[in-house]
Amino acid sequence: MARDAYIARTMSFNALVLAGSRGGADPVADYAGVSDKALIPIGGETMLAHVVAALREAGAARIAVSASGDAVKVHATALGAEVLEAAGGPSLSTRQGLDQLGAPLLVTTADHALLEPQWVRQFLDDVPPGADVAALLARRETIERDAAGTRRTYLRFADGEWSGCNLFHLATPAAGAAIDLWQTVERDRKRPWRIVRRLGAGMLLRYVTGRLSLAEALARLGAACGVRASVVEARDGLAAVDVDKPADLDFVRALRR
Repeated sequence: MARDAYIARTMSFNALVLAGSRGGADPVADYAGVSDKALIPIGGETMLAHVVAALREAGAARIAVSASGDAVKVHATALGAEVLEAAGGPSLSTRQGLDQLGAPLLVTTADHALLEPQWVRQFLDDVPPGADVAALLARRETIERDAAGTRRTYLRFADGEWSGCNLFHLATPAAGAAIDLWQTVERDRKRPWRIVRRLGAGMLLRYVTGRLSLAEALARLGAACGVRASVVEARDGLAAVDVDKPADLDFVRALRR
């Protein structure tokens, strides 16, 4: 095993769990009959409890939960996590978490209901040396192999179709610049061509004609804000499953009975 991989696997890290509300009623929480999505019970524990336990088993030394609901804050405290007041959206909450917890920082979400410690360790092991920020993504064929029946949003690039896995590694303080960019594109997360358009007409043309790879797009986005950004490919397609809609909840509950 390479020395860098060994260090990444064995060292502890800090983690931030995004559990804030976007405002208004949450259809998944309503479907489950609870006040907040993070409190939905699955397999005898809440989604938040499962995520915190997985991070702790993976080696997290310090875990903070960014929350807006009082019930979620109380629950997070009972789980032994620190509580941060959620800001106006995931990107702002992440910026706040980075400011308070520092880098390196692993970021995930409370609705990552199938999160496994092994996925976290493998992700950290696979982050390329020198990266300021890295994101875990899964190929469509990997998701369809391991999570047949779930519906994901895919980014289509020359090297395949990819879906996010809600796992991010902010490796250095420079990752703050990537969060600033995230704030500007957050509203376009379901419309990747608008994000790619920020790279200029040439990159947009390459994306539209299917000649732009995901790694190249991310590298160019990173360069646009002065950071070294990398993609890590998920080994398990279930890592791309989060609970965004009632059908997702039914899917994960069937797996974690």
